[in-house]
Amino acid sequence: MTAAGSPADSVTAEWNMIAREVAAGRRFAGLMGTQQGDAVLLSAHLTGPGEVTTHDVVLPADASSYPALTPVLGAAFWYEREIHDLFGIVPEGHPRLEPLILPLAGEHAPHPRPGAPGLAPAAIWPDEHSVPRHVLGPGLFTIPHGPVRSGVMESIEYLVETPGEDIPHLNMRLFYKHRGIEKRLEQLTVGDGVLLAERTEGVASVAHALAYAHAVEQIGGTSEVPWRAGLVRVLHAELERLAAHVDAATRLADAAGLAVATARFGLHKERVARLVGRMCGSRFGRGVVVPGGVSGMPMVSGSDFLAEISRMERAVTADARVLMGTASFLDRLRGTGPLRPERAREHGALGPIGKASGFSDDARGTRPYDAYPGLGLGDPPEHRAGDALARLRVRWDEVRQSFHLLRQAADELSGAGEGPLRLPGEVSSGRAAGWAEAPQGEVLYDLRIEDGRITRCRPRSASFHNLVLFHEVFAGDILTDFPFIEASFGLSVAGVAL
Repeated sequence: MTAAGSPADSVTAEWNMIAREVAAGRRFAGLMGTQQGDAVLLSAHLTGPGEVTTHDVVLPADASSYPALTPVLGAAFWYEREIHDLFGIVPEGHPRLEPLILPLAGEHAPHPRPGAPGLAPAAIWPDEHSVPRHVLGPGLFTIPHGPVRSGVMESIEYLVETPGEDIPHLNMRLFYKHRGIEKRLEQLTVGDGVLLAERTEGVASVAHALAYAHAVEQIGGTSEVPWRAGLVRVLHAELERLAAHVDAATRLADAAGLAVATARFGLHKERVARLVGRMCGSRFGRGVVVPGGVSGMPMVSGSDFLAEISRMERAVTADARVLMGTASFLDRLRGTGPLRPERAREHGALGPIGKASGFSDDARGTRPYDAYPGLGLGDPPEHRAGDALARLRVRWDEVRQSFHLLRQAADELSGAGEGPLRLPGEVSSGRAAGWAEAPQGEVLYDLRIEDGRITRCRPRSASFHNLVLFHEVFAGDILTDFPFIEASFGLSVAGVAL
């Protein structure tokens, strides 16, 4: 792959074009591989106002490598490691090509599974001597934190390199579990696909169902779902956002040892979950979103919903005011785990993490869908400090925004009259990218359907895109800052280890 006019030249030209588009303002949203016979298709996604574009390059059957994208676009760092693990193709020039999802075991190399992305590998985990050290010197040692931890936590191991208190560097080991979501989606019917999509990441069940449904609807040529269906989708998406942001506040309060605040915000999250359960029968909002619309109207009257939302808003606002007026709490967050604005923009950081560092690409506004264009998001305050405090303030801004959208959508729904909740039609074949704004940031689905069956579906969560930034924000922080930084990121390990 080195001769003039070779596939390597085509890949390099495509990567340079993508880098130019990102430099001009578009955002890199992901890179994936797909086995096509003996060849491998590499697909890069870029976002812009109103759209997600897909750029494909084909690596021929005899290709063992390709020019890496990471040297020209650092955000591809994890994506290319994943492709290397799954397909065994080397991205030449990648700065740190260690296994990501198929870890090394001493001297044993990983065993890629071409054509089978999402299979749970039978891998042996590395011993302590195979872990790379980034900070060397007398008195330095590594503290392993996880993968088994107290509380309801997914399996992830943090390796803290420290002289005793400061954290100059932190490594992460993921993929202790792998559910094989991508592989399980293959050959499902379009209707069954949404059942698995909404179970991909529990904290963003509605967002995953929406992103999947939006891809299906694009393939079927549906530009808009019925207005009432779009309003119902907004109700459930914003309730999911409320639950996630209140949960982040709960975890931050718990890290600070504020027992009353922890209990209060835990109660608020439970009330949101119970309201969702009353509306649809599932505390996660599952079973509501279907391709073409929704499965039914909420099982709560509009007046009861608005009354409950009003009570909830008053309670959450009052407790948030008290929490944000607690000096000892703010001191633990201020300046903790800062992400530089230029780094957030370079990586295309999603959700509250990006917004707290002055970079925002909220799909509800830049690539609006369902009823969002008719409701309006408003202009929340801009934050640039990039620390744990800024990330919490972004979440409070979004909580206020969510309550506003919930009232708007409920009012519109009560006056929308009768009409269909789902568009009829069968989806036969095609490919499209669908997206939705989860509480953690954009969820993206690249979906391919042939003869009514899914042949390839790649979900990309905001957690996968953002978690690589986690180890970068510890310079100057100490061991007791760790739970604050982790809670302020608010990411889901289940959304990474699909």
